[in-house]
Amino acid sequence: MSADVLWQPTPQSIESSRIGRYLRWLKQTRGLDFSDYRQLWRWSVTDLAGFWGSIFDHFGIIAEGDPTTVLADSSMPGTRWFPDVSLNYAENMLRGDDSQIVVTALSQTREATRLSRGELRDAVARAAAGLRRLGVGKGDRVAAYLPNIPEALIAMLATTSVGAIWAVCAPELGTEAVLDRLTQLEPKVLLAVDGYRYGRKDIDRSDEVARIRERLPSLAATVHVPYLRADSECADSITWNELLAEPATPSYERVPFDHPLWVLFSSGTTGLPKAIVHSHGGITLEHCKALALHCDLGPDDLYFAYCTTTWMVWNLLVSGLLVGSTIVLMDGNPSFPEANQLWRVIEQVGVTVFVCGAAYLVGCRKSGMKPGEAFDLSVLRGILSTGSPLPEETFRWVYDTVSPTVLLQSTSGGTDVVTSFVAGSPMLPVWAGEIAAPMLGVQAQAFAADGRPVVNELGELVITTPLPSMPIYFWHDPDEIKYRAAYFERFLGVWCHGDWVKFTDRGSCVITGRSDGTLNRGGVRLGTSEFYSALDDFPEIADSLVVHLEDISGGLGTLFLFVELTDGSLDGRLRAKIAACLRDRLSPRHVPDEVVAVPAIPYNLTGKKLEVPVKRLLQGASRGAVVSDGAVRNPDSLDAFEHLAQRLASTTAVGPA
Repeated sequence: MSADVLWQPTPQSIESSRIGRYLRWLKQTRGLDFSDYRQLWRWSVTDLAGFWGSIFDHFGIIAEGDPTTVLADSSMPGTRWFPDVSLNYAENMLRGDDSQIVVTALSQTREATRLSRGELRDAVARAAAGLRRLGVGKGDRVAAYLPNIPEALIAMLATTSVGAIWAVCAPELGTEAVLDRLTQLEPKVLLAVDGYRYGRKDIDRSDEVARIRERLPSLAATVHVPYLRADSECADSITWNELLAEPATPSYERVPFDHPLWVLFSSGTTGLPKAIVHSHGGITLEHCKALALHCDLGPDDLYFAYCTTTWMVWNLLVSGLLVGSTIVLMDGNPSFPEANQLWRVIEQVGVTVFVCGAAYLVGCRKSGMKPGEAFDLSVLRGILSTGSPLPEETFRWVYDTVSPTVLLQSTSGGTDVVTSFVAGSPMLPVWAGEIAAPMLGVQAQAFAADGRPVVNELGELVITTPLPSMPIYFWHDPDEIKYRAAYFERFLGVWCHGDWVKFTDRGSCVITGRSDGTLNRGGVRLGTSEFYSALDDFPEIADSLVVHLEDISGGLGTLFLFVELTDGSLDGRLRAKIAACLRDRLSPRHVPDEVVAVPAIPYNLTGKKLEVPVKRLLQGASRGAVVSDGAVRNPDSLDAFEHLAQRLASTTAVGPA
């Protein structure tokens, strides 16, 4: 596999980067000298104790106890990290100069605000004291129904500072989706907004909050956060100002390394969302490594990710405080008042590192946007793309129209680890259409069906050595039955992530889609992202989704391509154009048997296409059995697939749409 190099590090750029400083520190303190990324990575996955111990020391993690024993048990699952260490994530987040501005918060609901570290530390101390007055202590759960605003950050840090466990749902989630998540945890306190503004539209959430409270009998108190209306009230609750009313001195409950920090939830598209529990120590170490050594973030940076509090990117965004960066929070419509609003924010605020979904960059390219001409993006050093594979054409668009000098990283990881498995590095080139390498400390490989590692071939994405940020457990899974089934059922003692990937012999990779959504036509496996990339340049097609229904008798089955049209109709000319493109760019096996126009393509709340739920609908499963509408960003989009499933059940073929 070959690809064009779009960006190349220089000796000077590596020397001045955070990973360059880490390399010098390793040489000075450990006597280790690595000449390139590949050497450094190989050491990081073969000497886990040496590598993760160096991360603990290099970033000066505030802790007590003896960090000498890094790994007490390296088996997966069941890995035990730093068994003799106690620490607190919030304490490490809030250290540093009081005067530095560390939060810039933008909102379409109220005026922009900025917080210094001293102001943030004071607010967290006050909120923590307020939580203690409400009876919250170590191990209790605090839940939130909050958007990406400073109150969410303050409440999270206050919760974790007392050793309690945090969970949050964004207020755009429907009531049932929120309850599917929060009822599992039996929270003691709920923090909730009255509503929010999205563009010009006011969205009141008072009724939803009332229904959520009614069905959480474990609640001892509700904290009302007036956001949509400054004078709003909520019966039988205390206000945010009352929670923070009493002055307090910052204090942090230092807990064991593997003490629960927060609970994140799986998408819930195919059943009750899995409640994934992460640890104070694991997240602190992993986020220091990922943000400093890969994203090249430090105290001089402004770090911006457009995300909701439901997406794990929010957790990674706020952890920018661990490495001293200023974080930029934004709540509202990213295309208001104009489609280029996020690029305007980057210019106005002076963002140096920007994170977004791949779909956002693809959309900018397809709309003909040229951000580098419209805005001064000269201080922007890094762009990280996540959520889905980034097409080669969009890589080129970034370097042609955004910035020729930016370090663009396509990344892939997940809620499961609150980080990436594969990403870029300031030490590596950017290859068009590829993810540069496994991250430090991540032994990522592709496995064939028989468990053999393969290179230059498609295989299952696996992780063969443990990571500190792997879940410590799932909630209400005392025998680890769900946990083991989620990751360790396919290959004994090996994390199988569920992505279909091809690694090159230089260590880069291409992820072609979820392996459980991978298409299998006559024994040939096809990645879904290949289809989407090929169709990206069709001006007639706004979006697409591909599903393959296998033939149990051994035939090729039926390959469905669903297209959301920009305008017009799906006529014979467009069908022929699609077939010719897929045949020429990919292979004859990629030509769909049926092309069907639908009003919209369904996505989950974190921006992933619902390939597997759609497939199961078409196979005859009921809608309620395969997907929860509350876990779908646009649930009405499923109606067309449900109707098609009914037609499939009553006919032997599907006619033209």
